[in-house]
Amino acid sequence: MSPDEILAAQHPVHGWDRQARAFSPAAGIDAAPRWADFSDPLEAISGRARARKPAQRDDGRLVTSHERTALATLGLPLDADRRALRMRYTDLVRTLHPDRNGGDRSHEARLQLVVEAYQLLRKAAAFA
Repeated sequence: MSPDEILAAQHPVHGWDRQARAFSPAAGIDAAPRWADFSDPLEAISGRARARKPAQRDDGRLVTSHERTALATLGLPLDADRRALRMRYTDLVRTLHPDRNGGDRSHEARLQLVVEAYQLLRKAAAFA
């Protein structure tokens, strides 16, 4: 850093010119609600809370939003069991892996998503 940049970084109000993540309209969660769509502001707030609430499977176990996204990536229903998870993962890896599909590397990004989703779900409490 140049001497001027160091002096500017040490200034007491350095960094106050930008909006911090915690005070942004989305607050790192999702997009801000469109207030015009709601007659009561509390409906908008409760709607955001419901969207983040874990879903419940038929067996009573909770599934978080990240786990729901992983299930969608694998193409599995919410009530899939551990055996269905393993079978679907195996099928997708056989289909997408370049060693199994004749060297076609066009599916590598999808394969990476499938592997990450499986790694998340195999450790999830819903599949314990």
